[in-house]
Amino acid sequence: MPLTIVTGGSRGIGAAICRRLAAEGHDIVVGYRTDADAADEVAAAVRSAGRRALTVELDTTDESQVEALFAAAAAAGFSPVTGLVNNAGSASAFGPLADADIAAVRRDIDVDLVGVLICAKHAIRAMSTNGGGSIVNISSASAYLGSPDRYVHYAAAKAGVDAVTVGLSKEVARLGIRVNGVAPGTIYTGFHPEPDRPEVVAPTVPLGRGGQPDEIAGAVAWLLSDDASYATGTTIRVTGGL
Repeated sequence: MPLTIVTGGSRGIGAAICRRLAAEGHDIVVGYRTDADAADEVAAAVRSAGRRALTVELDTTDESQVEALFAAAAAAGFSPVTGLVNNAGSASAFGPLADADIAAVRRDIDVDLVGVLICAKHAIRAMSTNGGGSIVNISSASAYLGSPDRYVHYAAAKAGVDAVTVGLSKEVARLGIRVNGVAPGTIYTGFHPEPDRPEVVAPTVPLGRGGQPDEIAGAVAWLLSDDASYATGTTIRVTGGL
């Protein structure tokens, strides 16, 4: 039975991914940073779909906590880990770079890039002893648009995630592990500092609207499925045409 770890799984895109994967037969480990109640709600939805769920409080930038996450999954008696969705993200530094708090910039980059590397490291260790698996890194349209005046450091970190996806896919293919990415555009979640951001950008989007979390979850589910068995090293843009 597939067992997939989803970081940042308590809300927004992460919560939608957990629900979609549960509907497709995955047991889920919901990694969350602070909102235990929201994580419990997602876990309840997973169980309502007939799958098992575990919630784990997690700072993805702390390797000891990542190790504890994988240990908790094993101790819960679930099947071996077959999937990882690197979804946890941060954009706390907002605005022109000249005005940025560099401590916040460093924290964001730690979450958006270093945390991805740490989680991937331990997923590879787990998957390589259990016949392989699949990693999906959540990138962003900002990786190629740059996000000027908003968070260029976040865009740079996500461009790094895209590079990790390509390089790591080649590194671990021989182990039976696939590595892919999904790059969302502007999605209706609580992630953006401006709540109306999807409406603001809609006129610039060829499809004329912001996206929904479930539309990202569908792409992630496909990459984790057997239908994507020959896909590795690629990042799918789900951006409304941007």
